[in-house]
Amino acid sequence: MAKGTGTGVFENFLRDKSLKSLFSGAGRRRMAADAADDVVSIPQLSDLANSVVARCSRILLLPAEILQQNFEAYMLGHSREPTMYARELLEYCCYKTLYAITARPDYLADTEFRRLTFDMMLAWESAGAEIEPLPNATVSRNNPEAEDEDGASIFYTNSTRLAAQVDVKKTVGLNAFARIATACPILADLITVHNLFDALTSSSGGQLHFFVYDKYLKSLDKVLKSAKSTMGSPLASNLHLCDGEIILDVDGALPTQPVLQHIGISAWPGRLTLTTHALYFESLGVGTYDKAVKYDLAADLKQVVKRELTGPLGARLFDKAVMYKSCSLAEPICFEFPELKGSSRRGYWLAIIREVLQVHRFIREFNLEDIKEAEALSRAILGIFRYRAVKEAFRVSLPCFKTILAFDLADKLPKGDMILQALCNYLELVQIGCLNHRAAEFDADKRLKSHPLPLFVYALTRVGFTVVKREDGNEPKDPAFSDICFDATKSLETAVKESFCYSERAKEARATVDQVKVEGIDTNLAVMQELLFPVVEAGKMLCILAEWQDPFKSSIFLILFLYLSYRGWLSYALPCIFLFLALYMLWHKFCRKGKQLEALLIKPPPNKNAVEQIVTLQNAISRLENCVHAGNITLLKLRAVLFAAVPKATEMAALVLVAAAALLTFLPFKHLVMLVAVEAYTREMPLRKQSNEKLQRRVREWWARIPAAPVQVIRTDESKKRR
Repeated sequence: MAKGTGTGVFENFLRDKSLKSLFSGAGRRRMAADAADDVVSIPQLSDLANSVVARCSRILLLPAEILQQNFEAYMLGHSREPTMYARELLEYCCYKTLYAITARPDYLADTEFRRLTFDMMLAWESAGAEIEPLPNATVSRNNPEAEDEDGASIFYTNSTRLAAQVDVKKTVGLNAFARIATACPILADLITVHNLFDALTSSSGGQLHFFVYDKYLKSLDKVLKSAKSTMGSPLASNLHLCDGEIILDVDGALPTQPVLQHIGISAWPGRLTLTTHALYFESLGVGTYDKAVKYDLAADLKQVVKRELTGPLGARLFDKAVMYKSCSLAEPICFEFPELKGSSRRGYWLAIIREVLQVHRFIREFNLEDIKEAEALSRAILGIFRYRAVKEAFRVSLPCFKTILAFDLADKLPKGDMILQALCNYLELVQIGCLNHRAAEFDADKRLKSHPLPLFVYALTRVGFTVVKREDGNEPKDPAFSDICFDATKSLETAVKESFCYSERAKEARATVDQVKVEGIDTNLAVMQELLFPVVEAGKMLCILAEWQDPFKSSIFLILFLYLSYRGWLSYALPCIFLFLALYMLWHKFCRKGKQLEALLIKPPPNKNAVEQIVTLQNAISRLENCVHAGNITLLKLRAVLFAAVPKATEMAALVLVAAAALLTFLPFKHLVMLVAVEAYTREMPLRKQSNEKLQRRVREWWARIPAAPVQVIRTDESKKRR
């Protein structure tokens, strides 16, 4: 694309120069003055959006009208609706600018970059020309970082109204943050950008302030530099990391904050290190660390990671540990993270270990290799770094469905498997290079015709982490601009929106569950009794009929049941019940018309004090123990009959089983049902009641004469277990 030749030159220049040193002294002031004379206001954009586009044009060394022409040629399917056209044009200019700026490895440390991206978000929210224009603003001179030694800035200039500095008191909404921040993989991930925004705005009512955004980027820059310095420290060489393995975090290096490894009832302090492929624990010896023990997270070892209680000598007292279990270990390993208050330290490590496990399960499930595997790992790595940045800067604790770790979130969200499938499809496009054909067609930089690095791998590479190496030894290529700008991630975005929609419904349902929870066994039994009232009443009615309290009604019911059985209509009973329930629910649906369901009225039992509740619980446990005891006795007597411990009882039981087998073999099913129904239903008839009671008495006497099979309890040696 001949119109964009200046972009490639500027990208190469950005690799060696910071944004503040792009122009110097009088030369830069002269360019600002020239921009004031030559700036062109795009009619479809608001003054605020034109301000941002003017700054983008100065960075890209392209006039605003050329950017608009490139956009219309580049985005052939752009919207004609004024508001959407303005936003798509603004997005194109912003993405093109960010694509150029992020070629530098230290752009996060630049205050001007942070302010420019925030201004892009503000402009996105009011991109259309119908928005109220900005007043004639002047540059605020209270931020020395946004100016150089001569008082001029490439981003802000007081020589033109269109380049006015945006008021830092203004805030940004979710949609603007999601559209702009996801263009920089370091800043946000499309899967978790909503949760990241919620974490940043947890105390500001869903609106992002600049000082919060600025603090987040500073913390993220600090985390990246810390991780990079750790990779170059002696720790990395001591662990003997494989190629492409990156250290994500280290804990326990400080004597005041050790990590305790529990194996059985023994515990030992040490240093815990998490990498992209494994956990390493180094026990603390006499002034030095012992050789690291590796727990592989990349292999398919059926690993389980969850919360665990630990304490001295195996006592389960403190909820501050992470339990790791795999088929390669004889017993689970627990890593305890002691802290005086709360368990945020444990929660953080549990989350990032799960993220590493989940990304490797994703890789195995979809058989990802080479560049696709590296892109998935890079997405997880950057997610963990963002999690560290938010945790260290704001000390927030994220709930289950609000995590900013992409693969862990996809595992927890409803329809999260659809997110992973959409992500796999996107990685397939990355692999075959389908995302690059438009860039190769339009961009003058012919290097993009080869397969460049995908976005997340490239982002990590630019900040100093080596995730993948080219086999041909060539220098990694920049990602194609179409990877950022085009709709290759539309399916992924759709899957994320659908999953979040389901999660919101699940959240609302959980809120109703929390509201109806009541305390006390008696109160819960009263609620259950009220809910099962129709079933209980139907059971009582059947019992009344079976007891022949009203012979006429009982006779009618028995004759009707036998007739239905003889005609073979009982098989339609269950489908008819289901059909009746369906019609009943649909009738309520049309009659209620979205009205709220009336509350179920419960009459709670009399209140009991703590002692009475303890006694009630003790009685319930005692009854449960008696039931289990009676069940065991029944099973032991059946064992004695089965193995002929009582020959006469075994002989009688065998004859009964032979007779039952003959009936099941030769008697038709409907006749068998009629026979069973008549026998069970007529037990309480006056004609059969006396003989039935006599039969039941003989069966109980026969059962009482059968001895239980012997049982021997073998207890383990507690002293050996402790050793």
